[in-house]
Amino acid sequence: MLNQRAQILLKTLVERYIREGQPVGSRSLSKFSGLDLSPATIRNVMADLEKMGLVTSPHTSSGRIPTRQGYRFFVDTLLIIKPLDTIEINHLENQFHLNNPSRLRNSASQLLAELTHFAGVVVTPKNGSEVFRYIEFMALSEKRILLIIVTPEGNVQNRVLFVDKIYSQKELIEAANFINRNYAGCALEEIRGRLQEELKKLHNDMTNLMTAAIEISGEAINENNEVVVITGEHNLLDVRDLASNMASLKRLFALFERKTALLKLMESSRKAQGVQIFIGGESGVVTLDEYSVVTAPYEIDGKIVGTVGVVGPTRMAYERIIPIVDITAKLLSNALSYH
Repeated sequence: MLNQRAQILLKTLVERYIREGQPVGSRSLSKFSGLDLSPATIRNVMADLEKMGLVTSPHTSSGRIPTRQGYRFFVDTLLIIKPLDTIEINHLENQFHLNNPSRLRNSASQLLAELTHFAGVVVTPKNGSEVFRYIEFMALSEKRILLIIVTPEGNVQNRVLFVDKIYSQKELIEAANFINRNYAGCALEEIRGRLQEELKKLHNDMTNLMTAAIEISGEAINENNEVVVITGEHNLLDVRDLASNMASLKRLFALFERKTALLKLMESSRKAQGVQIFIGGESGVVTLDEYSVVTAPYEIDGKIVGTVGVVGPTRMAYERIIPIVDITAKLLSNALSYH
């Protein structure tokens, strides 16, 4: 535990370092902390904080900078969140009046990048439940049928079914109506449990068509569910702390391109409530050791379906980034639920 004097000095040090990007010395701490302390007293407190692993001294300066543990203590204990101003909130709200759900996700990612000047990420994890809003059948030729699948988010997937029997349009409508009436909105696992028993009620000639339709619908939805939108990677090239280490940036861009490890991180934050902050190695992703990730889950009709987030340097203005991520997640939830 830190006493109040040590907390004030650590808070001042982190805030000055985030603002200026330079090691913070005793003179700056004395000037900006508001404490009437001698330089010797400040140095003693800094030495104690260094022993606790909260600050460190670069070799090139007598000043100190926060460590990952220092940032974590600052975020958890000392941070004062700054609400967004009305103009920024109105700007955000105006971007979420779009008809296409996929464009909403793109818009959210772009806004995160624009407002934070870092990389914005929006993810719908692949392992979400396979659910459709409704399906339709359309005959293409004698033994080829177009399966049209509409997801709860409004996304449309088309698949071609190859069948051994010729179906009339009336039969196709009957089959689609049965599936929509009995299975729309149900997870594929639940459908599989009911499928064999309930299809016994129908003519055998329809059973194969409907079974194939349900299986292919699940595959199509699961394939399309992995939505990973990353915007603003180029912003990181303008961050002084990062631009000086191009090798690290190249590894980060490779991570963005592969997406697998990033998906796992975003999926883990999806299971938590509210904004999550991963500082450096806390993410468990080696490539992100020099970065921070701020995430928040978003919902559709009260069910968490994905995550929004920002990837940037550990030296970021957390008090500003956190509310941006939080309100973006809420606005995206509202917009997707409305659509």
